Amino acid sequence: MIELINTSKNFDSFKVLDSINLTIPKGVTFGLLGSNGAGKSTILRLLCGIYKADGGSVTIDGESIFNNPKVKEKVFFINDETIQFANFTLKELKNFYKGFYPNFSEELFEKLRKTINLPLDKKTNAFSKGMKRQAIVIIALACQTEYLLLDEAFDGLDPTMRIIVKRMLVDAMLDRELTTIISSHNLKEINEVCDSVALLHQGKIVFNRDLDSVKSNIHKVQVVFPQINENLPQSYTEKEFPNLDILHFEQNQSVYHIIIRGNEEEIREKFKSKKPLVLDIIPLSLEEIFIYEMEVLGYDFKGIDN
Repeated sequence: MIELINTSKNFDSFKVLDSINLTIPKGVTFGLLGSNGAGKSTILRLLCGIYKADGGSVTIDGESIFNNPKVKEKVFFINDETIQFANFTLKELKNFYKGFYPNFSEELFEKLRKTINLPLDKKTNAFSKGMKRQAIVIIALACQTEYLLLDEAFDGLDPTMRIIVKRMLVDAMLDRELTTIISSHNLKEINEVCDSVALLHQGKIVFNRDLDSVKSNIHKVQVVFPQINENLPQSYTEKEFPNLDILHFEQNQSVYHIIIRGNEEEIREKFKSKKPLVLDIIPLSLEEIFIYEMEVLGYDFKGIDN
């Protein structure tokens, strides 16, 4: 498994990770969520041994990864850049990585390459961004590591290639219990692929749970209360619901829209005393959950184009 225990990382005086604790069991697909600068990419670079932690520990299967070639053979990292080794052909790039990964499979590489029809003898600096991403993904899978780290894994891929690459990843996960950690701004893809997620903010972990638990623990409530008279609807404020963990509260005429953390049955029970005329509890998408959780932490989404 992967373990980060009281792990900190600083760049000069800026603390990127602040004593975080994170355990990722083998065989899962794990998503890292968070705004820019939250520490997602730093975690991935610690896990592949590019960075050394300034405090705490980073271990894979109980061993430190930094400066440890045998442990690094278990890990492949696909970062969010596509400019490395630009003068290599795909064949040269494949042979370069093959020298570091003893379990490299030529058969699997060729099978995956033919699936997406990438040229072997063309320099990668002539590839599109999407082709570069495809090239490194098939090399990563052919290396047959136990752990695969992906930073913005599907960036630059057209919709068809996204489906193909995701299918390749899922096949590898099922065939050999590949542990995959994905950092992405595309929450739809995190939702489709990942078993568990962690939300980071300002170098700390806000939550770390399996995805089903995340989605079942936060709800959008639409509620209408009885009117005082024909012209004046009953009016409440957030303070009148002290027993509810409210993330967002607004009123639109007679309808209240409230985002609440907690169990659905408990939420219904706590509204009973107000005798609502209408009480609808609606599931939220992962993107909506992310937005509301970040708003609570002070991240302002107003004025940002979707």
